[in-house]
Amino acid sequence: MGPKSIIGLAGTLIILLLVSSSVYIIPETHRGVLLRFGELIETNVPAGIHFKVPVIDEVREFDVRVLTMDLPARQYLTIEKKPLDVDSYIAWQITDVDTFYRATGGDEFRAQNLLLSRVDNGLRNEFGVRTMREVVSGERDDVMASLKDLVNETALKEFGIRVLDIRIKAIELPEQVRTNVYRRMATEREKLAQEYRSRGREAAEGIRADADRQRTVVLAEAFSKSEQLRGQGDGEAAQIYADAYSRDREFFSFYRSLSAYQNAFSSKDDILVIDSEGDFMKYVKDPRGAK
Repeated sequence: MGPKSIIGLAGTLIILLLVSSSVYIIPETHRGVLLRFGELIETNVPAGIHFKVPVIDEVREFDVRVLTMDLPARQYLTIEKKPLDVDSYIAWQITDVDTFYRATGGDEFRAQNLLLSRVDNGLRNEFGVRTMREVVSGERDDVMASLKDLVNETALKEFGIRVLDIRIKAIELPEQVRTNVYRRMATEREKLAQEYRSRGREAAEGIRADADRQRTVVLAEAFSKSEQLRGQGDGEAAQIYADAYSRDREFFSFYRSLSAYQNAFSSKDDILVIDSEGDFMKYVKDPRGAK
């Protein structure tokens, strides 16, 4: 290969290098700006193939798709001065590349901080004029809609960013407040439990007293009935004894004497001194009782 060929090849490579460094491609999901010596000369460069001056010009690309950002949990006070820990997120999109670049220098992290500041101030203001019930459930959608419109108006004009949505993911009480609330709830439940126990004991005493009263009435009625039956039985026994006595008075007298002796000698240690000529001995001497 001669010197001319080498020079030609080198020239071709230089031309190809210059051409390649002069062409740049913007993806469909991005938009770009063209800088010359750091000065903005073209904004909102659309997707496609474009040309620039090598070395002198610089291209910056920005994602124009819908982006989301989780906001760090912050604490806000309601109109009742009650603190709430709020976890939220924001959906946003770059719509004006020129304004975005001039406001943020093309730094997406800086843009997020600017949005965060606006949303933080907006949430603080919205929570500060509402009660806890309103921000938790009653007017939650109204709070988000009002805040989105307010932040979007500012962000669109100052940063070239459209705020598509702001949503609260969670609202919680601070840890110390939650502990106090749970403690108060436990105290209230214990108080309610004690009240139910007192009512139960009172009802039990009433039931027990009524049962004792019914028991007393039943026992009294049973005792009355038993006394009546016993009286009837004693009357019938007396009648039977009277009938038996009227049939054989001597035998009945003998039977009564035996019963008396039986009752008198209820113990082995009992001693009875009897006259041999007495009535008792006459039945021992003679079964007919004749003296």
